Amino acid sequence: MAERRLVSSGTPFEKVAGYSRAIRVGDVVHVAGTTATDSDGNVLAKGDAVEQCRIIFGRIEKALNEASSSLSDVVRTRIFATRAKDCDSIMKVHGDIFREIRPAATLVVVHELVNPEMLLEVEVEALIQ
Repeated sequence: MAERRLVSSGTPFEKVAGYSRAIRVGDVVHVAGTTATDSDGNVLAKGDAVEQCRIIFGRIEKALNEASSSLSDVVRTRIFATRAKDCDSIMKVHGDIFREIRPAATLVVVHELVNPEMLLEVEVEALIQ
């Protein structure tokens, strides 16, 4: 049976909700929905979807690294955005990061996230090669 390795970002919400920032099972890493928040849950870069996107992918990269993976291992991204007007700029940031990696990608516009100041949330899956 493959070993389960949990990655925590250290936020109190992980314990409250009973989840991990990421989990590695064998050669697969699943990164939980990630938002642009600080360790106390305060939203960063309010009103700026591009900056929130950059912050989120930085947090995702850190979680992947802690699971002995990297952005180059990403095979799937899922982006949930709250404003359709931000989609082109969000996907440009995605393209800047993943242009050579080319994971399967989904971008969905949703009504709202847990905090209305959160403009997007991103999940990724990676396969360590």
